[in-house]
Amino acid sequence: MPIALQAEGLTKEFKGFIAVNNVNLSIEKGTIHALIGPNGAGKTTCFNLLTKFLQPTRGKITYEGRDITKLKPAEIARMGMVRSFQISAVFPDLTVLQNVRVALQRARGDSYDFWRSDKVLSKFDAQALDYIDEVGLSALAHERAASLPYGRKRALEIATTLALSPDMLLLDEPMAGMGREDVELISRLIQRIAENRTVLMVEHNLSVVADLSDRITVLARGEILAEGTYAEISKAPEVIEAYIGASHD
Repeated sequence: MPIALQAEGLTKEFKGFIAVNNVNLSIEKGTIHALIGPNGAGKTTCFNLLTKFLQPTRGKITYEGRDITKLKPAEIARMGMVRSFQISAVFPDLTVLQNVRVALQRARGDSYDFWRSDKVLSKFDAQALDYIDEVGLSALAHERAASLPYGRKRALEIATTLALSPDMLLLDEPMAGMGREDVELISRLIQRIAENRTVLMVEHNLSVVADLSDRITVLARGEILAEGTYAEISKAPEVIEAYIGASHD
């Protein structure tokens, strides 16, 4: 399959400490790819390198065949590669609709124009409501974000991410802090939005990884330990020792 995102020899050093060491990674278009590993494995650093929130010490990153190694996060977002964060980032005092509308205002190529009237900004409403419907929040469109249960806030964050028209979403621990019901909600949402997009996610919840991922990369001590389907990596002795076994100690 065509490759959406690729890293070659990706390395990050912090004052002599090598957090990510010579990582080669290929994310195929139209797949859900998970990046997992025990605490301290380097997966967050690797994720931040891929999303350009950190600059690599060595190595090359390409997106859709274009070298993005030295680009900034805003530049790759405009190319269609957008990330979320572990902590839900929404405007609590705005409604669901207003939050998504803020994200859509980037299409004007201008400021976010908070000072403009609702009448002027209402031209974004139809498109905003489409994204809200895509994440299953139509019934809550006029509710304040602060009043939403945690799982719905994460769904709203994904809606604002979708409003940036990404071809590829990079999700940083999308299930962090969630109960079972919310995990099931966001899992279904990720499956739905991945039908016509590429998804790379860092995730600790192994049952989620098993159910969602087409391919999994396991990191340990900053290096790739194994890669394959869940069925393949879950049987690898080195993975059981370094990750799966450790999680059940």
